[in-house]
Amino acid sequence: MGTIIPRWEWRTFGNDFKGADEKIMALNPSVKKSSEKYILSRNSNENCKIRDDLMDIKSPVNVNEDKLEQWYPTMKLAFPLSKEQIVDLFTNYFKVAVPELAESYDYAAFVELCSQQKDLCVVNVEKVRYITNIDETIVEVAETKFNGVPNRTVCVEHIDPALVMSVVRKLGVEGLPNINYINAMKQAVGL
Repeated sequence: MGTIIPRWEWRTFGNDFKGADEKIMALNPSVKKSSEKYILSRNSNENCKIRDDLMDIKSPVNVNEDKLEQWYPTMKLAFPLSKEQIVDLFTNYFKVAVPELAESYDYAAFVELCSQQKDLCVVNVEKVRYITNIDETIVEVAETKFNGVPNRTVCVEHIDPALVMSVVRKLGVEGLPNINYINAMKQAVGL
């Protein structure tokens, strides 16, 4: 496996992207649909999601002067999860008290366990992502639903933060706030 170089991300949510979404859609982007479950914690901003039957975690590692965020892929775990793995998740990523646990949890049992914790919230997320490249950056417009509530997002990401900001300026959205998925979901579900 090669070296992972974390990417810098600029993302915003809303309805008015100053025409940036139209510019991106005019480039005939590829379409990717997904259905995921995010586990949000009141005590943490880790990006913890279940996608393709894997617990997939990205951790925030940096914020630069342009408010770009750098996220590092921390862990991918296949189900069933062991008691030890769940203790690690609750302690180091969710940062909540560890409940009494069985020896292992399949996908459904783990989601149920998380749903029962007062400081955690399971969010069903549907995404239709329109993805393309501009000046070597990955650029997307996405139609999302957080527990059925629709939202839209525009994103630019790359390993070079200067290149990200150059494309953000080219798209004309540099005045919009940088909002990551976790903060957008927490706002949407009142966490």
